[in-house]
Amino acid sequence: MTLRSPMPESSPPSTPRLVVLGLDGLPLSLARRLAAEGTCPNLGRLVDRACSIEAELPELSPVNWTSFMTGTGPGEHGIFGFTRIHAQTYEMGLTNFTHVQTPTIFDRLGDAGFTSRSINLPNTYPARPIKGMMVSGFVAEELHRAVFPPMLAAMLGGRGYLLEADTTRAAQEPLHLLAELRRTIESRRTALNMLWPDLAWNCFVFVLTETDRLFHFLFDAVEDASHPLHRPCMELLTEWDVLIGELLDRYEALPEPKRLLALADHGFTRLVTEVDVNALFRDMGLLHTALPPEACDDLDATGITPATKAFALDPGRIYLHRRDRFARGCVEAAEAASLTQRLRTALMEVRHQGRPVFKAIHTADALYSGPLRPYAPDLVCETHPGFDLKAKFNRRDVFGTFGRTGTHTVHDVFFFDSLSAPPDPASLLRNGRVARVRDAGKEILRWFGIADTPESQNLLLI
Repeated sequence: MTLRSPMPESSPPSTPRLVVLGLDGLPLSLARRLAAEGTCPNLGRLVDRACSIEAELPELSPVNWTSFMTGTGPGEHGIFGFTRIHAQTYEMGLTNFTHVQTPTIFDRLGDAGFTSRSINLPNTYPARPIKGMMVSGFVAEELHRAVFPPMLAAMLGGRGYLLEADTTRAAQEPLHLLAELRRTIESRRTALNMLWPDLAWNCFVFVLTETDRLFHFLFDAVEDASHPLHRPCMELLTEWDVLIGELLDRYEALPEPKRLLALADHGFTRLVTEVDVNALFRDMGLLHTALPPEACDDLDATGITPATKAFALDPGRIYLHRRDRFARGCVEAAEAASLTQRLRTALMEVRHQGRPVFKAIHTADALYSGPLRPYAPDLVCETHPGFDLKAKFNRRDVFGTFGRTGTHTVHDVFFFDSLSAPPDPASLLRNGRVARVRDAGKEILRWFGIADTPESQNLLLI
């Protein structure tokens, strides 16, 4: 990383520090292109020593950022997707910070006497007390519940802090989306300028989620120089890059010992089509609801009937409708193995315009370990790049596009570590220390001399 002129901030030289720059949804391949083209020169300060890691499955923000902030997998922290379903009532809800079942890096650092500050880290809403300060990220709804300590709400609110960009009009009004993303970039700068300068912290986490929002709706415009919105997208990314540069300048002014990690939670690629797993199961005669899909909401699972053999939750989490797990379940334990094999075989045969959709269908035993393994989905689907899995209850069509042009990938996930010296940026990967998102959280604990994460605590039924 190229050094810049130090800023006037200073601190005792013996204070260990670690800074995390979160770049939500940034693929390494695109980062290299943006740097080479000159759109993002500050990102270019990182890419030569960056490498790719793997996202946790499913490749969603709450799963991956929670894995990062706990240094564990879903079988320990309990976040398996965006949504949860009640096994008795079939009511669904969004996952949030209250559902995280194992201590976070902030908890463990605090127990060891270290202070943390976190800005815009997804799945930290509602904010809870830590030794330090926190401004929650996606999905954060109310500012006064998104901050700790509470005084931050008035301080940020008075400066117009925006928790999240409005994406409800993004497909129809892309210029509105770009304007909203400029507002959130400025909000992140406001929080950075407020929480960084006194240097009364050891670990500082700063996450920029603008790339994820931009890529979902305008990945085609980002990739294609002839697209009419290519230039506005590049201008937004230049503004995003300026803020990255401000953080890097601040980091470089810190005295040793210090360390910088920069990472994404998943990669991104051009969308081929959305693929609705529940629509597939309807066609296969496996999913039955009391009302037709046209009369259901997209997240309304309460109409699942006892005739249902299997259903999916976002994006490709498959649950056998087992009698010993769900109130209306009909699948006996003796039938589970044969049904699992039937589902895996059928899904691997799905084609879209001649192309195979699914790359692998993973079993829970292959993906998960830990005390929350019993609450995991029975199967998790991994697609070939470009296929975006959904699990709606109001769709009949398996395939379709609905205004988005980009989708997540498991691979090509951006990762940078200031301790990884060139010309070997992947040395930590080969040494088995950083291979996927959860391992970045473990590296933070190692830096501060904290032992492996303990087992989950205060388990909740899922």
